[in-house]
Amino acid sequence: MKLRLLPVILSVVVSASVLFGGYFAYQSVAMENPLQNVVTSIPGVELVQMNLSGTKAELELKLASDTSLRDVYQQIQKQGASVIGDKQLLVTIAGDSSPRLEQWWSSALFEVAQAMETKQYANIPKSLQAKAESSGDGLTVSTEMDDKYVYVTLKDGESSKHIMLPRTPAKMGVWPNE
Repeated sequence: MKLRLLPVILSVVVSASVLFGGYFAYQSVAMENPLQNVVTSIPGVELVQMNLSGTKAELELKLASDTSLRDVYQQIQKQGASVIGDKQLLVTIAGDSSPRLEQWWSSALFEVAQAMETKQYANIPKSLQAKAESSGDGLTVSTEMDDKYVYVTLKDGESSKHIMLPRTPAKMGVWPNE
């Protein structure tokens, strides 16, 4: 039996296009579009970029100046639960930060890192507020927290910086850490 080359190649090309085309259509229609609708329905939020992979849902957002990052994260998690499923939701903020905010944050990071490492989260707002008040340059700091992150927002006029610091929950029980 002699195989013809053209029908074999044609059937491979058609099969591959149906298989991969179906996957990409599913990814777009069933995954990306609903999550994009969830994100764009939140007031003060603009979707910059989205990447859905097997284990992660990565979103890059731009926030209005008066929008709470904690509220945005929780709304995406609740309203997008059917799309996100058990994927890890990673949100980054495309900021309009300034060099001055970056410098201020880098100088405050030591105290924040120490509070995060020792799990003394109540020290973060205190130390950031004290540092902002002592600098006397009109910088405002707001902090929020949930069970996954500590959210820090720095504002300096039109510039703002949003930071999500991951919390590691305390281990319960009497077993040693392994």
